[in-house]
Amino acid sequence: MILLLLVRRALISVVILFFVSALLFCILRMLPVDPAAMSLPPMATIAEIEAKRREMGLDLPLPEQFMIWLGQVLHGDFGTSIHFRRSVVSLVGSTLPATIELAVSAMVIATALGLGGGLLLFATRETPAEPAVDFGSIVLLSIPEFLWGLFFILLFGVALGVLPFTGRLSPEFQRPMVTGFLLLDTLLVARPDMFFDALKHMILPAFALGIAFSPAIMRVLRSSLLDVYHEDYIHQARLRGVSESRVLIRHGLKNAILPTLSLMGVQFGILFGGTLLVEVIYSYPGLGNLMVDAVRNADLPIIQAVGLTYCIVVLVINTVVDVLYMVLNPKLRIT
Repeated sequence: MILLLLVRRALISVVILFFVSALLFCILRMLPVDPAAMSLPPMATIAEIEAKRREMGLDLPLPEQFMIWLGQVLHGDFGTSIHFRRSVVSLVGSTLPATIELAVSAMVIATALGLGGGLLLFATRETPAEPAVDFGSIVLLSIPEFLWGLFFILLFGVALGVLPFTGRLSPEFQRPMVTGFLLLDTLLVARPDMFFDALKHMILPAFALGIAFSPAIMRVLRSSLLDVYHEDYIHQARLRGVSESRVLIRHGLKNAILPTLSLMGVQFGILFGGTLLVEVIYSYPGLGNLMVDAVRNADLPIIQAVGLTYCIVVLVINTVVDVLYMVLNPKLRIT
């Protein structure tokens, strides 16, 4: 069943990627931007611009341009950045690990806070503390990640001065290049001092993202637990004298976690895209910052590559969540 799911997901992903790439390509070509003129010096003549347009294939019909670009992409060639004058693949490859590292760290924080908060919301049901705890979760749900980011900078970076809030590493360190994942690379080169420095740089942006995405997990887990506690097997467990903590952990949480897991997969996809603003606020050299620079400079090759990268990451996340859901839910494996 899992193999069949992976094959089906792969086929669907290919179709989705084709339509997303076509849509992205066509929309970007409709913008009032001339890539040929932007790739030449400001003093370039009209004849030089026209020659560059023919060289880049911009004089061809749009469907033909797309097929040429698609053929290059299938061979791993996303072109050259108009602004940076570097291979787009190398630019995305150098920034993607930073964003993945940040997104995974933030998701770990969001999961811990979401599950803990959800259990707290459930534990305080029908008690005097329920309105206050519920109100707190709504307040957390109302504050976006960039506001958390600005608040953390003002509090921990400026007022208290206990944590850095720019970049990924202090200037006195020279970044090791092994896998591209900074935390892992510092461990591979046996530099614990550099590891903790990189970790300190990641705390504020990761918490800004994690706290912003945790309230939805809290509330879904609470709702799932409330639904599960109306099931007959919960009442039967209590009649057998099973303690409330054991009922919660062995029966309630085990079944309530499935819809929460689905939400977490969706949240991780949104969180990965939500790193853009946080990366800009913290001058974090990730994929989001690269995308902002590309939009600012109308760098179409980078925008296309980053857009497809985000799409691929979301598709991979959804596939992993579906596989986990099938592994944890025996009913799906039987059918």
